[in-house]
Amino acid sequence: MTRHCLPLTLALALCAGWIAPMCAAAADPAPVVLPSSADSAALDAAIAGSWRNPNNTARDKYRHPKETLQFFGVRPNLSVIEITPGAGWYTEILAPLLRDHGHYFGIIEDPDSVKPSARSETDDLNNQYEAKLAMRPDLYALTQVRTIDPAAPVLGPTASADAVLTFRNVHNWVMGNRQAAMFKAIYTVLKPGGILGVCDHRANPGPATDGMHGYLTEQQVIDYATAAGFKLEARSEINANPKDTKDWPKGVWTLPPTLALGAADKAKYLAIGESDRMTLRFVKPKN
Repeated sequence: MTRHCLPLTLALALCAGWIAPMCAAAADPAPVVLPSSADSAALDAAIAGSWRNPNNTARDKYRHPKETLQFFGVRPNLSVIEITPGAGWYTEILAPLLRDHGHYFGIIEDPDSVKPSARSETDDLNNQYEAKLAMRPDLYALTQVRTIDPAAPVLGPTASADAVLTFRNVHNWVMGNRQAAMFKAIYTVLKPGGILGVCDHRANPGPATDGMHGYLTEQQVIDYATAAGFKLEARSEINANPKDTKDWPKGVWTLPPTLALGAADKAKYLAIGESDRMTLRFVKPKN
């Protein structure tokens, strides 16, 4: 199901046409992406937008939105899908960036399709997300919201998207045993040559995890993606945090922003910062 917000005039004018090369072997360090000065300024303007929630901008030092989006090759004239955007952290950047020359789609889960125990959380996130879009139609009017059954996801028409992005979601798919279905759906919706960008909490190298503590090994995510047909194009340490020892009493949620232990050792966990995260770029082969 696709829902459209009513279009209004956008106050932010953004430029199109990036010149970012996508050319590194999977084992190489992250390549330097060189956008044109106009397009770099467009991304800067979206990140610096006064509409962004101050609680979100405070996390830029952990989430590195400019470097991450450039690494994924996001350009203002692309058709980009973001899977389960939560309360809209990246929506505040992507929707205005893509508004004039591209397309932005937010994928949310149908509450009727999730387990009863997750129904309340799913409803809450969906309501937060749609409330954000409704508050600023000048920014989010052209955002399209697509609702999926996470067990049998259809993200859009076949070969219709230039890029699919997912931030800290793969561990949830693993916990629900739906990673194969999700990666297959992503592969289907992407155009040949399209990009899948993945960020998630990174476990130490070793056996694949069940995701219950929030962490996955980098290799298991690569295995999920390549099993669906993707090729790993590059990996980056943009969102790495060597202070994260990954052995916390409440899993990754012990760390900010969740701080699951509340006041207990809060200063300690704030000093560590947010989790160590993998940042992976995959491509759907053209042949």
